[in-house]
Amino acid sequence: MNSQTLIQVQESSAFQQAIDSIESLPLETQEALITVIQNRLREKRRAMVLDAVAESEQAYAVGEVRRGSAADLLAELED
Repeated sequence: MNSQTLIQVQESSAFQQAIDSIESLPLETQEALITVIQNRLREKRRAMVLDAVAESEQAYAVGEVRRGSAADLLAELED
């Protein structure tokens, strides 16, 4: 078994253990856990978007990005 396969098996096992643990909780607690995880994922996605925006703004500020229409882009690609 190569290292990549071993990692996948370990992750799968950890995932299944997490599922089993969660399923042993009362229904109300499972629902609360879902809400907490959804909120955390939302925050992570928001942080990723903010990071991407900051990177884009910085690239634009140093001239790595130009503005233009789709027609401008196509004209530049034809050159």
